[in-house]
Amino acid sequence: MDYILQIHNISKSYGPVRAVHKLSLSIAAGNVFGILGPNGSGKTTTLAIITGVIHPDEGEYSWFNQHPAAPLRKKIGSLIEVPNFYPYLSLAANLKIVTLIKNAHPSEIDRVLKIAGLSDRKDSKYYTLSLGMKQRLALASVLIGDPVVLVLDEPANGLDPEGIAEVRNIILREAERKKTIILASHILDEVEKVCTHVAVLKEGISIAQGSVHELLAAEDPVVISADNLKALEEEIIRSGMSVSVNMENNDLVIVLKKEYKAKDINEFACRKGYVLSKLYTRKKSLESQFLELVK
Repeated sequence: MDYILQIHNISKSYGPVRAVHKLSLSIAAGNVFGILGPNGSGKTTTLAIITGVIHPDEGEYSWFNQHPAAPLRKKIGSLIEVPNFYPYLSLAANLKIVTLIKNAHPSEIDRVLKIAGLSDRKDSKYYTLSLGMKQRLALASVLIGDPVVLVLDEPANGLDPEGIAEVRNIILREAERKKTIILASHILDEVEKVCTHVAVLKEGISIAQGSVHELLAAEDPVVISADNLKALEEEIIRSGMSVSVNMENNDLVIVLKKEYKAKDINEFACRKGYVLSKLYTRKKSLESQFLELVK
């Protein structure tokens, strides 16, 4: 597999506080990889390490199967903190400074403003922008030079639903261009919508990794309802088909053993003389999985 980023046992502490501990990750080309975790879990520290902002205490990482070096970093666009734009300069003027820093062609300004949906505001002063527009301009600055990898720390943090949707659309469009995107976020619904793979961190340690599909596929509960539900609950428990059975609002929520499906519950209930008035598989959200993992 063609790995863009490989991290091997990196650790970082700030005095007595352990931010990241022996973290290993492998991120393949074209992944949209989400790094999840509660506050203080090590998400931002991890991104700061892989972008060269800080150095790990131990461990190592490689970009494009090479040791990190300045020429490689030109392929990486990062947004760890909101850039310090000049409030009384226009959007175009602010981005012109970025093109000079990155040694990029001035034509990049119009290209990235179009991607960010800010072409009609190119001559507006930065201070006149809404918070959502400011974040989109920050993303536009990251896209200058057309990097093949984007590293984004909480790109939708603090935005209203419209702003979140705008940032999401920018990320999805860049993903369609086969870019590798690594983002830290606590907005789990957004991660579920844009990411192909995730790693969940707790206290600097990876407690789960995999594709979003794999993480969500684990143990989808089956919800049923019928007359005399308490008796049916006892029958299901005795059958040995379930991992757990719980009563929720006059429904039974059943986590089945791997070899059983919803249809097996339906057939079992029919054989026992119960007519189900409700039967469906409740898909877990990434949020519910995340909360279970970090308990």
